[in-house]
Amino acid sequence: MNKRSDKKKNNKDSQLVLRLDKAQRDEFVQLCKDMDTSAAREIRGFIRRFIQENTEQ
Repeated sequence: MNKRSDKKKNNKDSQLVLRLDKAQRDEFVQLCKDMDTSAAREIRGFIRRFIQENTEQ
C-alpha cells in the first residue's frame, strides 16, 4: 500500500478551520514543539475530552 492509502485508514477525514490571533497561534505551536507534541494532537485531545466531559450524564 502507498502512503496515501494508509492515511485514509486513520479515519481523520475532516477538517475544522478556525481563526485566531497570530501571536496566540505562534505561542501555542512553539509550546507544543517545546513539549514534543503537535498542535493538532493537542487540539484533538481537547476535543475528545470536551465531548466526554459534556456528554456524560
